[in-house]
Amino acid sequence: MTRRADSRSATGRASQKLYKTHRWQKHRAAHIAANPLCVMCLGEGKTRSGRVADHVKPHGGDETLFFGSELQTLCDHHHNSLKQSQEKGGRIRGCDGDGFPVDPNHPWNTS
Repeated sequence: MTRRADSRSATGRASQKLYKTHRWQKHRAAHIAANPLCVMCLGEGKTRSGRVADHVKPHGGDETLFFGSELQTLCDHHHNSLKQSQEKGGRIRGCDGDGFPVDPNHPWNTS
C-alpha cells in the first residue's frame, strides 16, 4: 500500500498537530459549552447549534495565537463554506434576513 503525500504546507501540517492535542480538545469543548450557537446563523436570524470552535483571525500555525486568540462558534455549514471562502477570498458571502450583506467590510456596510 502506497502512502499518499500530505499536500498541505508546512504551516498547515503544524496546525493539524495542534488540533489533535488534548489541550485544544479541552479548550474547544469549553468554548462550545459556553457559546453553543453558530454566530453566522444568528446573524442570519436563525438559531442553530455549532460544533466548530473557529479562530476569528487565522493563526497560521502560531501556537500562541492558536490557544490565545478569539474563537467563535460555527455550524459545519458556515465553517466549511462561508468561512473557508472568506479566508481564501477575503470576503464573507451572503445576506442577512433583510437582504443586507453579512460581510462587515462590504461597501454597503462601510458608509
